[in-house]
Amino acid sequence: MIETPAPAAARADAWTLAADAPLRARNSFGVDATAPWLLELHDGRALPQALALPQLRDRPLLVIGGGSNLLLAGDPPGAVLSLAARGVAVLSDDGDHAVVRAEAGMSWHDLVMWTLRQDLAGLENLALIPGTVGAAPIQNIGAYGCEAGERIAAVEAWDRQAGAPCRLAAAGCGFGYRDSVFKRQPDRWIVTAVEFVLPRRAQLRLDYAGIGEELAAMGIAAPGARDVAEAVIRIRRRKLPDPAAVGNAGSFFKNPLVPAAQALALQAEHPRLPVFPTGDEALRKLSAAWLIEACGWKGHRDGDAGVSAAHALVLVNHGRASGAQLLALARRIAASVQARFGIAIEPEPKLIGADWQDG
Repeated sequence: MIETPAPAAARADAWTLAADAPLRARNSFGVDATAPWLLELHDGRALPQALALPQLRDRPLLVIGGGSNLLLAGDPPGAVLSLAARGVAVLSDDGDHAVVRAEAGMSWHDLVMWTLRQDLAGLENLALIPGTVGAAPIQNIGAYGCEAGERIAAVEAWDRQAGAPCRLAAAGCGFGYRDSVFKRQPDRWIVTAVEFVLPRRAQLRLDYAGIGEELAAMGIAAPGARDVAEAVIRIRRRKLPDPAAVGNAGSFFKNPLVPAAQALALQAEHPRLPVFPTGDEALRKLSAAWLIEACGWKGHRDGDAGVSAAHALVLVNHGRASGAQLLALARRIAASVQARFGIAIEPEPKLIGADWQDG
């Protein structure tokens, strides 16, 4: 269901606008690119006025948050919009569940930790995922057996097609594995805020990717949501490089979904290949990390473009790699997986300046 809320007044200092703006510090890969125009929006209520500026009007528009799900293989062809509003509040609380609203520019990890401080559960398995709240529904971010879409009540967005703000209930967001209506229609929707329904008490998910073992190592026998978040943080810090130390966008490739018969045949040939259920008996999810590592890419380096030695899913920029160099490496990795296993793997990050299939 799409609802159209009433407009609200915006702040006088609602945005800043810059020409020929460098983007190196605005993408977690740390690659060089330049935006013809960069508008940083500090007040989401001013979005209609901002979109009407001559520097943005009738131009291609790239919306960015933390730049952690982005590979700039070239300069953006039009303007760049950075959503910077970071407010968060509890809209309602009946003692069992609370509805939390967070603006798009808030750090995702900051939101997770904020909810835990309010004694709210549900997002703990998604701790330390880089990026902003606004990116969460677009990608339907997920980790350690959970997805953001499971906890989203509604998404507030600007509908560029209708020229109006709207509020989409979760059922209208089309959430799937790393997918949503916002991702499928990127030129239509600009996510401005997200509402979550979070329980005071939740059934914790402890049986995925070593969480139980990590809690045991921490000496915790009866964990709460905060303990699970801490376990996830420890695991992620061991496995994934810090973008502040080495440029990366986290997991670069999506785990491929394949027919169940194909997955079982591959697993029979390669017994160590992890295969996961999908909720659809006809499909299985394969570990892209295992496929890539089996092809010998873990720790590989071509100049400053490389693959993390700690996790085969993570492409890294060791210094001055260009986005085009990282993309070329990603294509070589995917081609080798296709040649050896007959499995197509695709990138998670949004590609700018190139199409995945062009290579």
